Amino acid sequence: MIMCGILGGINIENERLLKALPLLKHRGPDEKGVFFFKNIGLLHTRLCIQDIKSGHQPFKYEDLVLIYNGEIYNHLELRVKYNLVCKTKSDAETLIMLYHKLGFEVLHELDGMFAFAIYDMRTRTISLARDRAGKKPVYYYCRDGKFAFGSELNALRHLDSFEIDYKNIYQYLRYSCTAGSTPYKDICELEAGTWASIDINSLELRLERWWSIFDFYQKQESVKFNDALLELNNLLNKSVSSRLFSSDLEVGAFLSGGIDSGIITAIASNHISKLKTFTIGFEGMYDESELAEIVSRRYDTEHIQIGITFGDLSNDIEQILSNYGEPFGDSSAIPSFLISREAKKYISVVLNGDGADELFAGYRRYVPFAHFDLFKTGNTTRTLAGVIASFLPFPRNKQSKYNYIYRLLELAGKVPLMSYLSSTVDTFEGYENMLNNDSHPFDVMKTFIEEINNSGLSGLQKIMCIDFQFLLPNDLLVKMDIATMANSLEGRSPFLSKEILEYAPLLDDSYKIRGLNTKFILRELAKKYLPKVITSQPKRGFEVPLKKWIETDLRELVFDYLSGNTLSQEFVNKNFIMNLLENRASVAPEKRAKMLWYMMALEIWYRKCYLK
Repeated sequence: MIMCGILGGINIENERLLKALPLLKHRGPDEKGVFFFKNIGLLHTRLCIQDIKSGHQPFKYEDLVLIYNGEIYNHLELRVKYNLVCKTKSDAETLIMLYHKLGFEVLHELDGMFAFAIYDMRTRTISLARDRAGKKPVYYYCRDGKFAFGSELNALRHLDSFEIDYKNIYQYLRYSCTAGSTPYKDICELEAGTWASIDINSLELRLERWWSIFDFYQKQESVKFNDALLELNNLLNKSVSSRLFSSDLEVGAFLSGGIDSGIITAIASNHISKLKTFTIGFEGMYDESELAEIVSRRYDTEHIQIGITFGDLSNDIEQILSNYGEPFGDSSAIPSFLISREAKKYISVVLNGDGADELFAGYRRYVPFAHFDLFKTGNTTRTLAGVIASFLPFPRNKQSKYNYIYRLLELAGKVPLMSYLSSTVDTFEGYENMLNNDSHPFDVMKTFIEEINNSGLSGLQKIMCIDFQFLLPNDLLVKMDIATMANSLEGRSPFLSKEILEYAPLLDDSYKIRGLNTKFILRELAKKYLPKVITSQPKRGFEVPLKKWIETDLRELVFDYLSGNTLSQEFVNKNFIMNLLENRASVAPEKRAKMLWYMMALEIWYRKCYLK
């Protein structure tokens, strides 16, 4: 099993590839390997997790050469199923032998997270593939007779010169991430559940989606709730177990105080004793250590509590955000990085609860969509709802019934794309007139949402499907991949197992949202493992006191990055930026803080990554 960095290409100078490889050392500090043949280069950095002595890469078999980033948790089962006779315990050997036997059909057999490249001397191609959910990244470019790919943008962009793609920067400010694209012209991201094959002579590129959660939403089955609860428990126990024991090193768990990480911790503790668990809290607020401590005591974990004051991280923010190699505005990247850095002092593998919210409806914004298909409102309904919402006072309590009614009217008053952005990222929504938009970059996203809207799915299924294919791989999994791998730590996500990914969409909406309660089936499952004080809690995660930071601790840093001539002024009205800085704009404090943070993240990328 190997967490690592991969880098390679066709018609790229060997020296250029070798100079870029150290930029991936944090992904694989234990070993490096290279394969050069004629115009082909394949390079690898390795973080040794299992089969430490024999799992070296690039891995060669017959006429194939593999470099691979990931974990295949069922690879030993696949050896038995396909009668493979292997020389090592490495899943890399299983993968390359299965590819030799099955070709890309092997992808449907794999339970795990992966991004890999295979050079096939028989077909004279290099093929790339990415896992179902998009846990492991891979970027590529093809131009001027060259093709290159790599695990991170910071490494890939050092192979050549690239201009800024201004359309994608605007997209970042509206979508809050560069969805399925990058801030660089010509550099693309291979989408989750997709494979690519490129001819090494003609550089003809073929792309094909091999897996989509949308297909499983269309296969809904009638399953009794108690049977579904039992099956989910079995699948989750199997997933946690496989992710615990596919390692020669000790495995720990992040513990946020919510039910997702609580269930993972409980199940893991039933398999191993003295599980190491990690919780983070910021001084004076957002401290969930008390709830995490309750779970820790119940399961007798070795609990490490990380208390953070701003003085500890004021010098870290630029470094943390620079690791992403692109503008990255999700502020929870800060605690995710810090808890990963602390966890690495104790372990090299950690479990997390990623994916539970997107699969089992954990966000409160899903509740209105569970009762009304807000993507299907007609023009008359939109107009009426928008007028009524404009006269209502803004809700103070996000968990109140009034907030539910207010959000319902607000979302019903918008067209599908705007309804989705308002309910999800909500950065510049309502202030679009302050953005300088000459390129109209919404065509792809608009088309995607229209396709989902015309699919026959329910309102809840639609927004969950969009989140899974948009928000999860482009924000949440990127956040955790970089936060962990920048610290040479491997993160494993039991909720994203093959079987759970393909089972959760089959369940009835009422098993996910019941009344105003989110992820109902997980809360019922949690009663088996966790005390009521945990199961009744709203969604929790590693959050930050962003409003406080922007108004006090980060004020000087924000002014430094957003005053004067900035890249942000290419996209956001300059006077509006200054009014935000001086707190003169008529914007809610939380929204003001979010706007400033996202623009500061853009400037940090521009200065620390692009201009460097």
